[in-house]
Amino acid sequence: MSRIVTVYSGSLRPAREVEMGFIRWYRMSEALAALGHQVDIASAELWRRLFRTVEPLAPNLRIVPLSRVRWRDYDVVKTLFHSGFETLERHRGADHPFIIAKLGSVVGPTEMEGIFFHGQQRAEMFQTQERIARVNRYVTLLSQPAVDLWRRVHGADQNILVVPGAVSAKIPPPRQSPYSRDGRSPVIFAGNFYSRHRNSQPEAHQTLAAKLNRLGALVHERGARLYVVGTGDRRSLDARYVTHCGAVPYEASWDYIHFAAVGIVLTAGGRMHNNESTKIYHYLRAGLPVVCEAGFPNDNVVIESRLGHVVENGALEAMADRIEESVHTAWDRQHAIRYILDRHTWEKRAEIYDRILRGAS
Repeated sequence: MSRIVTVYSGSLRPAREVEMGFIRWYRMSEALAALGHQVDIASAELWRRLFRTVEPLAPNLRIVPLSRVRWRDYDVVKTLFHSGFETLERHRGADHPFIIAKLGSVVGPTEMEGIFFHGQQRAEMFQTQERIARVNRYVTLLSQPAVDLWRRVHGADQNILVVPGAVSAKIPPPRQSPYSRDGRSPVIFAGNFYSRHRNSQPEAHQTLAAKLNRLGALVHERGARLYVVGTGDRRSLDARYVTHCGAVPYEASWDYIHFAAVGIVLTAGGRMHNNESTKIYHYLRAGLPVVCEAGFPNDNVVIESRLGHVVENGALEAMADRIEESVHTAWDRQHAIRYILDRHTWEKRAEIYDRILRGAS
């Protein structure tokens, strides 16, 4: 088995599981530890730095202060997203001989349709990719379009793993509904819808907010209410039709899914070049019907699970109709849950890494 250190955020602020980056970081680390690897999560949180605290979380799994990490004590360094590799660089670990760099998005050397990073932000991400391409042992990407782009711009000789997002096999049971008892069916959009700030995909935010407002009005006409759970600039949402619940801790967020009538998925434009929707896995794991706007590399999961609809991109009227229909459909929810457990859990994803890690030490 391998000794692994996982690296993501370099922030001094407390790390909270309220956005998918932190959730993926912790859950994948946990899944690798469950397979027998010794896994340390390297945290930059200020109190850990000051008190040099090592915190055991589970068998084979610890959180350790990032400032104390001795990179050569590990067989493998696994970074998460562009920022994770940049954190590794700042802490002088980028010369490690076995780096697995996982990326959520791949950008090109110029602006590209379906990739919502622009200007200086895109340029800086591409420069980070170039540095990753020079030192990595493996790059982990989400989808085949991302693989094709990476090989085109960084070389065909790169070692690439395709590891999509996932969901926990074990989730909290339903506890109490967080929704208003106003007689309207709760429809949920769970996830980040970004902000107007230039470093937070403002174009994607503008598109998503407009879609949420329009869809909120349409489902209101059909007796439902749209709730948005997650981070983003709420000022862009029309409070008449859309209720923003804010960022919710991961464990508590499950009640928003358990007690919703339908979960929705929207794209930030047309076809997403390489960004999948992780919320699809979460909705389906809880047995929640999904109505998804077409355009994600993993929207096939909705159809294969037999618990929802994929609607033509931009067809919000049709989407509202499918939402109304889904509220009243007698679904085979257990089939979808079994489908997810068999294919799309963190445990299943960790097996992809396990096959190469067994030889890493």
